[in-house]
Amino acid sequence: MATARTIVVGAGVVGAATALELAREGHAVTLIDRDEPGAGCSFGNAGSLSAGACVPIALPSMLPEIPRWLRDPLGPFRVRWRYLPRGLPWLLRFLWAMRRGTVQRSAAAIHQMTAGTTEGYRRLLGEAAFTDLVRRAGQLLVFETDHPSASEDVARRLREEFGLRMEPVAAAELRQIEPALAPIFRRGILFPDYAHTTNPQRLTRTLVNALQQAGGSVRRAGVTRIERLGGQVIGVATEAETLAAERVVLAAGIASAGLARGLGLVVPLQAERGYHVVLPAPSVQPRRPVAHVARAFIATPMEQGLRLAGTVEIDSALAPPNPARAEVLATLARRLFPGIESGPPTTWLGNRPSFPDSRPMIGLVPGVAGLAFAFGHGHLGLTGAPFTARLIADLYAERAPGFDPAPYAVTRFRGIA
Repeated sequence: MATARTIVVGAGVVGAATALELAREGHAVTLIDRDEPGAGCSFGNAGSLSAGACVPIALPSMLPEIPRWLRDPLGPFRVRWRYLPRGLPWLLRFLWAMRRGTVQRSAAAIHQMTAGTTEGYRRLLGEAAFTDLVRRAGQLLVFETDHPSASEDVARRLREEFGLRMEPVAAAELRQIEPALAPIFRRGILFPDYAHTTNPQRLTRTLVNALQQAGGSVRRAGVTRIERLGGQVIGVATEAETLAAERVVLAAGIASAGLARGLGLVVPLQAERGYHVVLPAPSVQPRRPVAHVARAFIATPMEQGLRLAGTVEIDSALAPPNPARAEVLATLARRLFPGIESGPPTTWLGNRPSFPDSRPMIGLVPGVAGLAFAFGHGHLGLTGAPFTARLIADLYAERAPGFDPAPYAVTRFRGIA
C-alpha cells in the first residue's frame, strides 16, 4: 500500500480548498480524483460568491407553484416523470424541509457558511490571485412584475433578519447601472457585497497549484472504495492501487453518495441537474451577474464570454441531457439583453449535489475514526468552499470552531450510522 497520511477525495472547489487548508496546517495531503481538478460543477457553475446568502431552495411559498412548474418541461424546476419513483423519497424530504422551523434553521446555517466567503478566498488564494480571479461588483436581481411574489417576500424577510445588505433599484435606475437590460424589467435588488469569479475552473486549479506549493500532491485516479478496518478509516482503493491514510475527507460531489454507501452509510443526496450556455464574444456584457428570479437563471460575465446558468432538473446523474433546457437559456439571454449577438454558443450540464434542506454535510463521521464528509453544497459549492475547508481543519485539529457545526452534522438524516 502506497502511503498518504491524509487523502481528500474529489478535486472540485470544495475538495481543493479543503486539501489546501489541511496542507497549510501540516497534513501530508493527497488530493485524488478521476478527472482533472476543477471539472464537474466547479467548471460549469454560475461563478457567484454569494457572501451572506441565507435563502434555502425549499420555501413554503413554492408549494402553489410546483404543479405549474412540473407541467412545463422547460420551467425553472423540473422532475422527469420516469425518474419520479426513484426521486420520490428525496422530493418528500424536500417538501418536509419547507416547514417554517426547518427553513429558519437552514437559513441560519447557510448564512453562517457564506458570510465570510470573499475574505476566505482572499486568504486561500493570496492577494495577487484573488485580485486576478475575483470581481467585487455585486449582483443584481431583476423582476418583470411590480409586486413581489410570496417566495420573494419570504426571501426578503430572511435576508433582513440575517442583515444581508440589499438596495432596491427602480426601473429607471436599472438601465443606469446595467444599460443593456431590456425595458421589460420593472424593478431590481442590488446585493453590493456579492462577488463573482471570472473563471471558476481556473480558480479551482489555482487552489490546487497552491496545494502543490504547500507540499501536497495530486493524483488522477478513480476512487472505487473507502477502506476501513473496524472503526478506523485506513485508506482508499482506486482502480489501480490502494492508498493508505489515517484521515480521509470525502468531497466528491454527487459521487459521494455511492462511496458513502460502500461504507454502509446512506445519505439523501440528489443530483439537482443544472445547465449553462456560454455566449462567446457577446455584443453586450453586464458589469456584474444579473439574475432573472422568475426564470431561475443568472447571467455572469466571464473570461469565456457571457455564461447563463441555472434551473433545476431532478433526475439521475447518469441520465442524458435535455438539449432544450440549455437552448432555452440562450433564448432567455435575448429576453434579458435584447439584440445580443455572439459567437457559436457552448452548452454544459452538471449535477449539483443537493440535500433536501439546502445544507451540506460537513463533519466527522461517528463510528469511523478519521473519516470526514464535505459534500452536498447544492447551489453553493463555490461560495461555501472556504468555510468547509476551515471547519474540516478545525475538526481534525480538535479545535473548537468559531461557529456552530451542528447544522451540517452528517447524522441529521436517518439511515446514516
